[in-house]
Amino acid sequence: MSEKHNGPSLSLLLGTPVTDSHGELLGRLKDVAVATGSEAGSIAGVVLKTKAGLRLVRPTEVSVMASGALVLSSREALQPLREDDNFLLLRQDLLDRQIIDVHGRKVVRVNDVDLQWFSREEKQDLRVREVEVGLRGAIRRLLLGVMPKQAIDRFARQFPARVIPWEFVDVIEVDPARRVKLKIEHERLAQLHPSDIADILESLAPAEREAILTTLDEEVAAETLEEVEPKLQKALVESLSSETAAAIVEEMDPSAAADLLAELPDERSEAILEEMNPEERQEVEDLLEFREDSAAGRMTTQFVQVSFEATVSDSVEALRVFDGDLETITEVYLVDDQEVLKGIVPLGRIVLAKPETRLAVLAEPRFITCKENDHQKYVAELFDKYNLRALPVLNDGGQLVGVVEADHVISFLRDRI
Repeated sequence: MSEKHNGPSLSLLLGTPVTDSHGELLGRLKDVAVATGSEAGSIAGVVLKTKAGLRLVRPTEVSVMASGALVLSSREALQPLREDDNFLLLRQDLLDRQIIDVHGRKVVRVNDVDLQWFSREEKQDLRVREVEVGLRGAIRRLLLGVMPKQAIDRFARQFPARVIPWEFVDVIEVDPARRVKLKIEHERLAQLHPSDIADILESLAPAEREAILTTLDEEVAAETLEEVEPKLQKALVESLSSETAAAIVEEMDPSAAADLLAELPDERSEAILEEMNPEERQEVEDLLEFREDSAAGRMTTQFVQVSFEATVSDSVEALRVFDGDLETITEVYLVDDQEVLKGIVPLGRIVLAKPETRLAVLAEPRFITCKENDHQKYVAELFDKYNLRALPVLNDGGQLVGVVEADHVISFLRDRI
């Protein structure tokens, strides 16, 4: 976060008198309009309060005097501020609002906005430099009307600046009805770790949380949803349409999706399941049949299995076509024709072996498993005792039905703290 500050601040610029070239008062500066859409961030004009109402003037039509007063080039530069202009008004729509600092990975409150006059084609223009989120901006606004503006500025500069460069702020867009909504630069937000996005969600109001979640693509939204607290997770999903919720839930780990839907009212859960693709719906419905505190209630059904007769080359092809999260895969499971688990091969051994090598040769001589109905406490004990990365879950016939991953155990242990 930058510590530098210069140029006029919005709070001290507000109320500045604006005159014509003859010194006649035309009005006072009431706000600064910032463009949205493709022109997002550029200043569309300064808003003046005149006897005839609000008027918009391009900054290039304004000159700044040494006294700080603003002089308009001509009265023709005054244009009506239309209600359907889709501008972000800095005073009305940004001050005191919560915004996302993508660079700092957190939500902050806007105390002031730093502006900068600069030269453009022999005229002065205005741009937004940074957003103030620290004490300096708050002090300026607190002292307005108590002491002269120049004295306020000198006093405020004694305090450290906490500012966010404008390019690191996800801009807030305003619709014609003047309601504020988040306009997320989802490419930039999506680069954050889902845990960071989850922290941001937890700091926002409900409507803003929904705005973020629906702006992210389904895969990132799903990963983020898995990271938030269960109570908030439930509230977020209940705020979405069944179709939108289903698109996100489909991308979640089946175990996490089942846990989430189990917390929803039956009617709501069924409505979401109805909108899901048949394959993902079946996986989640199967998991919903198990107790939440059982091994099956904690397992995922997304794992890589191949025939006991398979080679390294076969396992590589199976990994290529795997549509789950490859980052969670630490082992490949060997099964017979009845899908009974016969062996486990660590991924590291596959990487180092020749393509024609039979996987059975690389398999662990002994492996640990658990049953579907084993309690999650027992599962956690197995992870601790044998230093496991993943634990296969078998049914009574010895068939592989799922895998408990280390993350699932960590989640269980966190819930107990």
